[in-house]
Amino acid sequence: MWTFTTDVEEYATAAEAFLLADPVGNTVPLTVLANIRAGMPADDASFGWWTRDGEVRGAAFRTPPNPIALARMPVASIASLVTAWRGEITEVLGPQELTGALAEVLGEPRSVLSERLYRLGTLIVPGTAGHGRLAGVADFPLLVAWFQAFGEEVGLGVGGDPVQQVEHRLAGRQLFLWEADGVPVSMAALSPAAGGVCRIGPVYTPPSCRRRGYGAAVTAFASRVAVETRCEQVVLFADLANPTSNAVYRSIGYEPVYDYAQVTFGSLP
Repeated sequence: MWTFTTDVEEYATAAEAFLLADPVGNTVPLTVLANIRAGMPADDASFGWWTRDGEVRGAAFRTPPNPIALARMPVASIASLVTAWRGEITEVLGPQELTGALAEVLGEPRSVLSERLYRLGTLIVPGTAGHGRLAGVADFPLLVAWFQAFGEEVGLGVGGDPVQQVEHRLAGRQLFLWEADGVPVSMAALSPAAGGVCRIGPVYTPPSCRRRGYGAAVTAFASRVAVETRCEQVVLFADLANPTSNAVYRSIGYEPVYDYAQVTFGSLP
């Protein structure tokens, strides 16, 4: 049975213990929960949990304009989610086996973005020229431009208004830059710890600065900050259609854990 609420603390009371049983696999719902508690706007958000045999065994939520996000849960939860969800299901992010089960109910997706979740093993710091640093207020215009460019390039949002996102993440000391010859050349964001897990993302290097190792360098720098001062484990997502980024993350010590997909249903306009 699915239960829904707009009250994030009611949702947390019901589902947080379930989510914390797999803090790596549930990095997205746990991070969103932590961000909302830290003041991130969540207008018109909806939260749900799935109960079976008297225990919470699944969770799903949506914070517009983002897709519906699914926790790691049994495939058996999906058919009832389709029936119980308030409104049309048009875009979903979740474990690949769950989005596949949704497709069996809703029909062939219009588009599919396949991603792999990686967890940091032993960090390997590349010998890239330059140095990493925490981003500051003076970097605000550049960061907004890079958040916007990242969203446009990958065809996805980065959680809403880039200005609002950068403000929030700067205040949380979550943004890092790699500098070469005194100029910022790459960016990595780091989520706050949730269940002892931090997540890297987005990572962005402008086209003019690519293929020089800056993306790997800034990711390794942010990862080192995370494990030394902020959390027990570090994870990140990589687009499976981009073999370069997957190879880069493996080269600095990230190991594959789970496969996910973001799927869009419905007819083309």
